[in-house]
Amino acid sequence: MLKQAFGDLCMSCSRTFEWFGHFKNGRTSTANDDRSGRPSTATTPSKVEQVRAAVNQDRRRTIHDLCAEVGIGYGSCQRILTEQLNMHRIAAKFVPRVLTQDQKDSRVAICQELKETVKNDPTFNLNVITGNESIVYAYDPETKLQSSQWKSTGSPKTQKSMYAKKAN
Repeated sequence: MLKQAFGDLCMSCSRTFEWFGHFKNGRTSTANDDRSGRPSTATTPSKVEQVRAAVNQDRRRTIHDLCAEVGIGYGSCQRILTEQLNMHRIAAKFVPRVLTQDQKDSRVAICQELKETVKNDPTFNLNVITGNESIVYAYDPETKLQSSQWKSTGSPKTQKSMYAKKAN
């Protein structure tokens, strides 16, 4: 009869009899009982400070690295980082034409080498394959995963150089 009146929101018969038995035995509340169990040892203030110090030392560490250093589980470390330290992992934003002096010098050196090679070997250009855009990289850039790091809400945004493409 209750199923017809309330549909799926109604308790099953067996659950109703179970609660009837609890109240018959003297229970007066429907709130959850306190459960015995081991208290959390991973989210103590000392562990939170250890995680904070490890992240401040190197913001590019992964959660697995932090777990191994501090000696806590993956979930606990993630909870400390996101909930208690209010941090999240972000990748550096790509900004065109923000190169260091070393990168600029390396580009000049590569271009001079290519110029000398063309001057010394007139058939060099026959071996060059080009497409719509041709860019010579001076080094292997970091991947997005390699450049990601832990940031809190007040931290400044990180920037990473990106090679500009030629306009057609």
